[in-house]
Amino acid sequence: MQTYGDLCRYSDWVRTEDALDDDDRIAIRESIRLMDQSPLFSIILLPAAETGFSLAHASIASIRRQLYPHLELWLPDLPTGIDIRTDRRLRVISTSTADDVAATFNAALAQTEGDFVLPLPSDAIVAETALYQIAAALAECPSADVLYSDEDRVNAAGLRCTPHFKTDWDPDLAVGRDAIGLLVAYRRALLEQLGGMRPQADNVALSLYDLSLRAAFGVPPHQIQHIPAVLCHRSLDAQPTIGWDADKAREIVRERLAELDEHATVAPAPLAPFWNRITRNLPDPAPLVSIIVPTRDHAELLGPCTESVLSRTDYPALELLIVDNDSQDPAAVELLRRLSQDPRVRVLPYQQPFNYSAQNNLAAQEARGEVLLLLNNDTEALGQDWLREMVSHAMRPDVGAVGAKLVYPDNRIQHAGMVLGPDIAPQHQLRFADRLDAGPFGELALTRTVSVVTGACMALRRAVFFEVGGLNQQLSGNFNDVDLCLRIGDSGYRIVWTPFAELLHRETASRGRDDTPEKRTVAAQDARYFERFWRSLRNSDPFHNPNLVYGWGAVNLSRPPRRKRPWIR
Repeated sequence: MQTYGDLCRYSDWVRTEDALDDDDRIAIRESIRLMDQSPLFSIILLPAAETGFSLAHASIASIRRQLYPHLELWLPDLPTGIDIRTDRRLRVISTSTADDVAATFNAALAQTEGDFVLPLPSDAIVAETALYQIAAALAECPSADVLYSDEDRVNAAGLRCTPHFKTDWDPDLAVGRDAIGLLVAYRRALLEQLGGMRPQADNVALSLYDLSLRAAFGVPPHQIQHIPAVLCHRSLDAQPTIGWDADKAREIVRERLAELDEHATVAPAPLAPFWNRITRNLPDPAPLVSIIVPTRDHAELLGPCTESVLSRTDYPALELLIVDNDSQDPAAVELLRRLSQDPRVRVLPYQQPFNYSAQNNLAAQEARGEVLLLLNNDTEALGQDWLREMVSHAMRPDVGAVGAKLVYPDNRIQHAGMVLGPDIAPQHQLRFADRLDAGPFGELALTRTVSVVTGACMALRRAVFFEVGGLNQQLSGNFNDVDLCLRIGDSGYRIVWTPFAELLHRETASRGRDDTPEKRTVAAQDARYFERFWRSLRNSDPFHNPNLVYGWGAVNLSRPPRRKRPWIR
């Protein structure tokens, strides 16, 4: 699978899109001079688990090169050759115990004067714009309490590699793996309120992970800001697997979920056992789910779809609503007759011209379930617990809709969530990856927040569906699921994608492609309508990092990045 971390491509991107010249530095200094507020940043250097304090010289040098001048650097010890008298910004932590990470950090925290505190492993090098970009982000969002950036690695030849381009704050991904990472700045008052860092086996990585979860879940989501710029570089030797105990990390997550009163089990993710699968409990009793399947003819599709729902799904409370758009094929008519004899099944006639939105809205009005499950007739469940997984998320108060992992018959990924921009048509993330591929940083292996999921398999509470007005019937064939998700997001809910509900999807097998003049006309009308209403969101998807462009079958580095550099006006 193609990834965005190929060394030659990324090295070239760094050279052309992520380098500074003298004009940039002049502009940054002028931007700093014009700032209304100049927060003081306190950086606390901590011995990295893999290297101790042996790489601290490079880290200290990168901090002293910051273009933003308002900082203080706290050191647990003075490396050889560093003279504190040559730079008044350097501080030595008193009463520190160098091998006790939490004690060292907390001792420094008690002595800092900064508005924001940045814990930093001693093998980390920060970009010279790092503190300036954090200050600029604070100028845009003064209420922010947690700010974090993208990061990458540096190989033995000194070349930057393995970029980690992150999304905006995602509470589901954060308990699946460390989604915040480095560089991260915390408001000092928040850290003091939390009581500082908790000891985690004297391990920097685990201690920082615990701190990030406590801090991020302790403030409203809008007070967590992601800066989509690579501001931190770590040695390639400092891989996440070194100095990281996955079992202890899971204990941290269990503690955090318990503190949040969320009832769930935490286990290794099957495709990425280094990280976590969070299985949330269903309400007791389980809510009734109304599964809505629009169809016309195509018994060869509807048969396997309904058989997997009625005979191979272990969910205890479901009804199946089949919206029949005037089927004429004898095999389909006979199948519908047989299905209607099952007390869990109702066949709803729809004798109007095809309109996917209207068909689903009709069934939603007739549904008795607390949860609706929109399902294409060209899908087939691949496991028994898919519906349990989707409902467990759909019932969470902050979640508006849930999407599933859909795969083609050849075992390639068809759907793993969708992103907006830069083109009008939303793009599927990592389409055509292998079904067993964990994806970059576990994107295909872990539950995540996204902006859009496909209506081919989407679960949502019936109350949410009607709160936002159901599916837009002016979008008869295309973009109706995207439009629904965006309206759900506008209403303050999150959209969640889970890889643990897996279905086969014979995409376009039922309706066919837009390959006739009539279908192309409808598709063009839908596209114009969607563009008119949602144009402003093209380049503002919080889950589509502006340094990346997801395309039809690949993910590429954005040239230039869609985010404007903050010093360029």
